[in-house]
Amino acid sequence: MDFSELSFHETPHIKIKPPGPLSKRFIQSQKKLEGSAVSYPRGLPMAMKRAKGATVEDVDGNRYIDFFGGAGVMNVGHANPDVLKAVSEQLPLLTHALDIPNPPRHDLVEKLHSILPQRLDRVLFGGPTGSDAVELAVKLAKFCTKRHPIIAFSGSYHGMTSGALAMCSGRLFKEPFLPLLSEIHFVPYAYCYRCAFGRTSGKCDLECVKYLEYTFEDPHSGVSRPAAVIVESIQGEGGSIIPPDGFILALRELCTKYEVLLIDDEIQAGFCRTGKMFACDHTGIIPDIMTMSKALGGIGLPLSGIAYSKELDRFSPGQHIGTFRGNVLAYAAGAAAITFMKTTRLADHANSVGNRMIEQLRSLEETSNIIGEVRGKGLMLGVEFVTDKASKDPAPKLAANIRTECHRRGLLIEIGGHYFNVARFLPPLVLTPELADRGVELFAESVAAVERSR
Repeated sequence: MDFSELSFHETPHIKIKPPGPLSKRFIQSQKKLEGSAVSYPRGLPMAMKRAKGATVEDVDGNRYIDFFGGAGVMNVGHANPDVLKAVSEQLPLLTHALDIPNPPRHDLVEKLHSILPQRLDRVLFGGPTGSDAVELAVKLAKFCTKRHPIIAFSGSYHGMTSGALAMCSGRLFKEPFLPLLSEIHFVPYAYCYRCAFGRTSGKCDLECVKYLEYTFEDPHSGVSRPAAVIVESIQGEGGSIIPPDGFILALRELCTKYEVLLIDDEIQAGFCRTGKMFACDHTGIIPDIMTMSKALGGIGLPLSGIAYSKELDRFSPGQHIGTFRGNVLAYAAGAAAITFMKTTRLADHANSVGNRMIEQLRSLEETSNIIGEVRGKGLMLGVEFVTDKASKDPAPKLAANIRTECHRRGLLIEIGGHYFNVARFLPPLVLTPELADRGVELFAESVAAVERSR
């Protein structure tokens, strides 16, 4: 489908070197009046005015290609007209109803069941954020198994509330707030570029899975029988890490064998992002519990939830509640977004454009001295920067400089990864091939500029 009319024309267009004077004014005001935890304007110094499709305009009139997409929120594009119509029609009718049934809620639940694996036949909405979905999933797993330990993975990111933060592996995020939840254990993820077991891609026997089985099997592994394993089928903040074929399937088989619940965190990778409706669809496995948020709210309206099987539907009424576990506008937006995804075959489009970008980025990798690896599925892409390819020493400062160069040229990206040395691309999935090509060109120019300045 042609999505060209959904974005601003004549993008990118830099009228004044960012940040422009109006953006500076907003940033200075934010520093003065808001809390010090504000982070994104530090790497992308700008104030946004409006956005459309896969493009953004700041208050100074600069237009950017958006390869960030609100950290994976804007899958159907900024200001998607179909979703805006649904929200505007609902706005004067009803906006808040707790968990009392209403037509938009009913519509969204039915549409979710049309795309979820059939065995996940229950949906429960939590608080408005992805962290809330993770908290709910873990709470349900512990309640159903009557067990406490949780196993998570290196490179994991599941949110910033206390429970979700305990399952994040990043020291920077969690060390200032320790102790968090007890009995959270971490095992290596299948990060083949930096294998914890010293293997090289294609020359391993999934030692990471074997290590997990050891923790289950050996009575002295130090890990009591867990309630659940929580995993991202494709890791997001950890650096857009794509595990090898067989990893997720082996996890599923292992959890089934040892009667441990498998929680699949699809908060960032779900809703067509990876070229399938959900990232786990690439593997054919069905988790016991799936977390959802981000793109679930259609155009950035806050909403989260979990999907699970009826065998786990054991909460009594009121055992999980919350004032904002049901945003009626987000219901309407989410239902319209799913319809848009299905009718436009958005997952296929994301896969096609993503493959196009990966091919171009891998050509860039061959000629660059600082790109260690390009990886991705669909439009969830990562480019890992190193000081040199032989040592693979992480290059976070180079990655940050490249983000700045991209911003100056009219391209928005973000960085992440174990060492904050990975350029991460999460564009709206309505990104056109033309905008994708131009964005990769700007990225290549930025990489070249940073290489020259070393």
